[in-house]
Amino acid sequence: MAVRMKDVAKELNLSVVTISKVLRGHTDISPATRERVLRRVQELGYRPNLAARSLVTGRTYMVGVVVPDLKHPFFAEIAGGVADRIRRKGYRMVIATSEEDHAIEIEAIESMLAHQVDGLIVASTLTAAHSGVFQRVEAQKVPYVLVDRMIPGLRADFVGVDDEAVGTMATEHLIERGNRRIAHIRGPEISTGAGRVRGYLNVMARHGLTAPAGYVATVQHPDVQGEEGGFQAMRQLLSIDPPPDAVFCNNDLIAVGALRAIFEQGLKVPDDIALIGVSNLSYTGMLKVPLSSIDQSAGQIGDRAANVLLRRMETGPKSRATRTLIAPKLVVRESSAGCRNQGVEESRS
Repeated sequence: MAVRMKDVAKELNLSVVTISKVLRGHTDISPATRERVLRRVQELGYRPNLAARSLVTGRTYMVGVVVPDLKHPFFAEIAGGVADRIRRKGYRMVIATSEEDHAIEIEAIESMLAHQVDGLIVASTLTAAHSGVFQRVEAQKVPYVLVDRMIPGLRADFVGVDDEAVGTMATEHLIERGNRRIAHIRGPEISTGAGRVRGYLNVMARHGLTAPAGYVATVQHPDVQGEEGGFQAMRQLLSIDPPPDAVFCNNDLIAVGALRAIFEQGLKVPDDIALIGVSNLSYTGMLKVPLSSIDQSAGQIGDRAANVLLRRMETGPKSRATRTLIAPKLVVRESSAGCRNQGVEESRS
């Protein structure tokens, strides 16, 4: 017969409430008791009856996560951060990808609502015009947190970086190394793309620099088609006279494609063109020319978002939306290392 929670409690001479608290990750249990319970649970092969628990608590102990693409290491790290945090509280994660398609994202969210998830964490591709699905989420009183991308006008908890600061940091770094003809391969009109291009343009203006026509190229699907988009955008930039001497890329995938286009033209990085991306993906330091990048701390974003959601699920409907911003960090590698002009010092952090 299946082992029941009361069987575990009887074995250890503890109350069922104590066993339940340990399994749900409550913090008011001593480490010694927690270790004792978890060890005996494993020895006895106890498995919680989730259906019965849902009937009693009104919860499914499932958190839904929607991201554009799990092949993108940035979103995989966010999902990992979420999973690690919620597991400690007895929750499990169900995940879906939107492929940066509005209809697929809306369908995924509605499916998760139908399966009665207790909360949602979403890296949304939606604009304000398409955000009605979140009104349905709110109508069902399901807490949710937006990560990486904000939606203007939506009253929602958010965890991510300040994207204008990302654009500022990347562009300042290229200027400090002596570059002046700086182009930007941007993302679409969502908060990440808009914020990063705003930071880029503001820094250029502050230094008295202008971006010639065509120096801002757009990749519409930077997270699922970023490498090919970066390759095509970089080829376009190289056809301009004069071509840029540095490029700030919306993300690392775009920068990888841009590197390929530069090499195809027989040019050198960073001697002819310096390059910097965003995300600091795990493999970018191992490229033929290691890539400079702005680190967004993806795992930390997932962990913080899960913490915000867990609090919302415990305290009920939100009274005021929170905005948690994680400081971006400049990681300088060979693609923008060294000083292009004598007397300009390299910027590191």
